[in-house]
Amino acid sequence: MELNLLALETSSSRCGVALLRAADGRVEVSVREHEGSQEHAERLLPMASELLAASGLAPDALHAVAFGQGPGGFTGLRVACGVAQGMGLGLGIPVLPIVSHMAVAAQVDATPADAIVVALDARMNEVYLAVYRLAGADGEAGWDTLQAPLLIAAAEVAPWTEHHLPGWSARAGRPLNAVLAGDAWDAYAADMAAPADWRRAAGAQRPEAASVARLARQGWLRGEAVAPELAAPLYVRDKVAFTTAERLRGEGGNPKARPALAPGVPQPMTDADLDEVVALEAHVQAFPWTRGNFADALAAGYGAWVLRREGRLAGFCIVMHAPDVAHLLVIAVDKALHRQGLGGLLLDWCEQQAREHGLEGVLLEVRPSNASAVSFYKRHGYLQIGVRRGYYPAEKGGREDALVMQKRIAAAGAAA
Repeated sequence: MELNLLALETSSSRCGVALLRAADGRVEVSVREHEGSQEHAERLLPMASELLAASGLAPDALHAVAFGQGPGGFTGLRVACGVAQGMGLGLGIPVLPIVSHMAVAAQVDATPADAIVVALDARMNEVYLAVYRLAGADGEAGWDTLQAPLLIAAAEVAPWTEHHLPGWSARAGRPLNAVLAGDAWDAYAADMAAPADWRRAAGAQRPEAASVARLARQGWLRGEAVAPELAAPLYVRDKVAFTTAERLRGEGGNPKARPALAPGVPQPMTDADLDEVVALEAHVQAFPWTRGNFADALAAGYGAWVLRREGRLAGFCIVMHAPDVAHLLVIAVDKALHRQGLGGLLLDWCEQQAREHGLEGVLLEVRPSNASAVSFYKRHGYLQIGVRRGYYPAEKGGREDALVMQKRIAAAGAAA
């Protein structure tokens, strides 16, 4: 099968373009790169034109355009996504978004026994972190995502990884070795000291366009190309600055602030809330989140709130704000306080946060067997849009499907 694919990677200070040509079982990749984070916009298209000209290809000979979607520098991500989108629309071809961390993992000389911990510098003593495992004997077999990209404090990376490594090993059915990749291990060497038996990968520091191209080829063969208008950067940090008023409310990590909010108003969840949150979750769920899950959500910067009555925890909710939709990850109310409107209050709060982020809707998953929850969401305007097969753990080692439900909302300031 013939394939001509252009790949763009600008999530770091390196600006790279790769042209992949596959035909008759042979794959060739040629590359142009430039170092300079302020020059991505002006360098990207000329380098792409040089590659095509050197290969004797016209732009209309391309079958797809791939791009490193991040996470990474906000401006760089927008450049690669925007150029890929423009080329896709102009040429009438699809695009392939590739997670930049996976591109780094694919640059490692790894085996299926390795958990590749990719840590990229996010500035401000924070790290964009993701973990991958080779699914087969080589990269052609694809990759298992052990941890999708999240934002975490540099000092927490090593203990967080050590905590999760046994779980990843159990999931893989074999002991996994931690292999460290990405530039953050050097940028925050003092904060990210790793155990002596964790191996550093040589050379895999930042995502390369050639790696994006090879992963995109695998995605193309799996039918993962999307229409250009669906292309979007992958952001895991919603905000890099907070107003004085937001910090006084406890947002942005102000340790001295504990919001004095009116009764019935959710307030930001903190580490101090976790013992009560974990206890409530275990009381209401057959397969509850662990303390580590909640701590990871806070470290990743997800929207997390608690609701209290007379100082006692009444409920909580956690939302991940994606580029176009808010994903409600977990919501719970103390059983003793059911049917008092607290679940609706928390759900309304999540929807309001989505509006303030300019998002178009709220997405969630729910067990089909949880008829009361399904009915609750329907009463609040949520419609089923799909099913995720085998999404939830079930009794006796089984799996249960998840209903995917969504509610469209109007962004703050939008016309009704």
